[in-house]
Amino acid sequence: MKKSIANQTHIILDSIADGVFTVDLDWKITSFNKAAERITGIKKDEALGRQCWEVFKASICEQLCSLRQSIKSGRPIVDQPIYIVNSHGDRVPISISTAILKDQEGNVIGGVETFRDLSVVEELRKELAKQHTFFDIISKNRDMQRLFGMLDLVSESDTTVLLEGESGTGKELFAKAIHSLSHRKKGPMITVNCGALPDTLLESELFGYKAGAFTDAKKDKLGRVALAEKGTLFLDEIGDISPMLQMRLLRVLQDKVYEPLGSTKSEKANVRIVAATNKNLEELVKKDLFREDLYYRINIVKLVLPPLRDRKEDIPLLAEHFLRRFNNLRGKEIQGLAPEAMSSLMAYDFPGNIRELENIIEYATVVCKDRFIDKVHLPDNLQRQPDRAKTSVTVVANEKESSLDEMEKGFIYEALRKNNWSRKLTAAQLGIHPTTLWRKIKRLNLEIPKHNGRSKKE
Repeated sequence: MKKSIANQTHIILDSIADGVFTVDLDWKITSFNKAAERITGIKKDEALGRQCWEVFKASICEQLCSLRQSIKSGRPIVDQPIYIVNSHGDRVPISISTAILKDQEGNVIGGVETFRDLSVVEELRKELAKQHTFFDIISKNRDMQRLFGMLDLVSESDTTVLLEGESGTGKELFAKAIHSLSHRKKGPMITVNCGALPDTLLESELFGYKAGAFTDAKKDKLGRVALAEKGTLFLDEIGDISPMLQMRLLRVLQDKVYEPLGSTKSEKANVRIVAATNKNLEELVKKDLFREDLYYRINIVKLVLPPLRDRKEDIPLLAEHFLRRFNNLRGKEIQGLAPEAMSSLMAYDFPGNIRELENIIEYATVVCKDRFIDKVHLPDNLQRQPDRAKTSVTVVANEKESSLDEMEKGFIYEALRKNNWSRKLTAAQLGIHPTTLWRKIKRLNLEIPKHNGRSKKE
């Protein structure tokens, strides 16, 4: 009878699509189903009797074994994402669930682990990420997608392009994309930060000099304009250059010629210029701080990059991108951001834009020793910031103290309003699933204003 039950158990286990194995208290594998064979590439006969970490070589085996935690605490672990190394040496993404095994008397005799191959899910995630990536620029924001379309058109010609946007919005990435899409892509792309050098140095850096042009000029030196020949010259922070240099730069744009310092002979400039600024050049022109004729020369095509606070739907995408990068750099296996940490990021205005988000994720990966980045792993200023959504609850509560439902209704309404009625952004800020938010909207009978011609209530 017992043999018949055991055979039935094996048949059931082998028919399950998920991998299943069990261990005894010495961590030796006592059963191993067909799906486990398929996912790991290891045959059942090879696995039985071996210790589990010899078979799986998982990313958590050394320090954070989930099966060990379950047996020690008596609590199951459900759908934890990890990686294992299969018999071919390939890294396979899986999700695992663990529980303890007890005999008829209730004594713990081992543990059971089920695992699901997430390779297909991982590939789909990568494909989706590609749809939101354009030459290393990551965004699903509607305005950014429009700019991606503009880049294709702009790159076909040698037209001068002006990139406007706050510091840290990715202007250099856009300049690289313009160069990479253009017919000049085989030529060099040379970058000059106009705000980082004083006038005298910037002039010699741009145009070069001849031997004897000044005391320390022992031999000729090519400038950045010459180095960018047949390529692209990217002038970052062009709003910081002096009127004298503005005049010399205007000649390069108008006549395609320039003179190195100490030279009486004009040199031809075969370069495309892409300029960038974090200032409003139009305002500088009105204040006579920037030449009007130069402004019109570089303002043929202007692309305005939105700050991160206006494209918050990109925060989860960018955070995941930076997390993967720093995981690879530091050999870590941090799985993602906990809802509370993501909520803090979604509520933050990011004065330093994408560069600041990158720095925050880098800091978090340094201090985080867990599987997920939580709020305590974020920099102090993010931990101290007030929760805007909670603040709005207080305001609503003072006006309507009739019931908890009224408070929750006002709270959710205010959060939706601040996120331009986007359920997805609001759910991320509140740290809940979009489906949960939708159920709350239905239960509270929230009337959401029409947005882009349709109601967000559906």
